[in-house]
Amino acid sequence: MFQEQMLVMSRALIDKAREKGVKLAAAESCTGGLLSALLTEIPGSSKAFERGFVVYSNRAKQEMLGVPGEIIADHGAVSETVAIAMAEGAISASRADYAVSITGVAGPSGGTALKPVGLVHFGLASKNGLILSEVCKFGDVGRAEVRRKSLIKAMDLLSEAIDRG
Repeated sequence: MFQEQMLVMSRALIDKAREKGVKLAAAESCTGGLLSALLTEIPGSSKAFERGFVVYSNRAKQEMLGVPGEIIADHGAVSETVAIAMAEGAISASRADYAVSITGVAGPSGGTALKPVGLVHFGLASKNGLILSEVCKFGDVGRAEVRRKSLIKAMDLLSEAIDRG
């Protein structure tokens, strides 16, 4: 189902989390649960992956993760502010030590001049208060490629956060 490179990365992330005794969560919009699927593709992942949230709609972001509607209205669902709020909400709504969020415009439609196809915001939150955000401009490289690159970036962020402690 997933490319070998992605499975290798997923296995390394799950192994790292297990070795450190930490749990992970994912809050996904434009990837629609693919990160959760990729992480749970690894046997024994239940020892490290706590849960995933697929929050494709704005209402889901509000109801499942507690993202305030005003933030979405003011900044848009595809924004740094919403990505951070999604990650913080995933920490609050789970028993995870680290949560990553992904919200973006995968395409082929839906892009604007300010938020073009391929724009993806990531948030990361931890139980100990670490908050990170990143933005990637993958370009109009096709829906599948935007989502694939988003999975790789999200795993990198989780791995870096675990390394930081």
